[in-house]
Amino acid sequence: MVNQSMPQTDKQICIPPELPELLKQFSKAAIRTQPQDLIQWAADYFGAMSRGEIPPVRERSEQVALSNWAELTPELLKILHSRVGGRLIIHAEELAQMWKVLNLPTDLFNSVMNVGRFTEEIEWLKFLALACSSLGVTIAKTLKIVCEVLSSDRDGGPPRMPFSTFQFLYTYIAEVDGEISASHVSRMLNYIEQEVIGPDGLIKVNDFTQNPRIRLE
Repeated sequence: MVNQSMPQTDKQICIPPELPELLKQFSKAAIRTQPQDLIQWAADYFGAMSRGEIPPVRERSEQVALSNWAELTPELLKILHSRVGGRLIIHAEELAQMWKVLNLPTDLFNSVMNVGRFTEEIEWLKFLALACSSLGVTIAKTLKIVCEVLSSDRDGGPPRMPFSTFQFLYTYIAEVDGEISASHVSRMLNYIEQEVIGPDGLIKVNDFTQNPRIRLE
C-alpha cells in the first residue's frame, strides 16, 4: 500500500516566462559593455533594473570604442586584409602578430576578440567587420568601410563587393548590435537583392548609403 503522506520528489520545475528574455537582454548588454569586472557589473545591472533605473549599458557608438582607436584606419585594415591572403579562417596567434607588426593598439585587438567571442580560430570577415565598427559607429558606415577594405578594383571604379558577402556581414553585425530585428534585416536584404543588385551580383557603397528606401538600422 502506497503511503499517501510521502513527499513528492519529482516536482515539475516552473521557469518564469520573463526569464528567457531577461537573460537575453542581459547577455546582449554584457557583450556590448565588456565590463572588466563582470560580477560587479552584473550586480549593478540587476540592481538598477530592480530600482526601475536605466542599467549601466554602453551605448552603441561605444561598442568597440577604446582608447587610441583613432590609430586604426581603413588603409591599415586593407593592408591587414591583404596579409590574411584570402583565408576565411586565421589563427588568433598569427593575427595578433600581424596586428602587432602594424603597430595597432593591443586593447582594440582584445576588445574585438571579446566582442566577437573569438577563440583560437577566427573567422576573418567577422573580425574585420567588428574592427571596422570601431571606425564606422553606424552599421551603414561600418559596411561602407568593410566594402572599401574588401574592394580590389584596379580600374578606379566605386568600392563594391559580392552581395553574398554583404548579406553575411550585415546579418552578423546586426546580430552583434542586438537592436535590429531579424525581420528588418530580412526585409532589407530581400529588397536589395530584388531591386538593387544587377546581373554581376555586386553591391556598391552608394547602393546602401544613398538609396532612401534602404535603412539598415
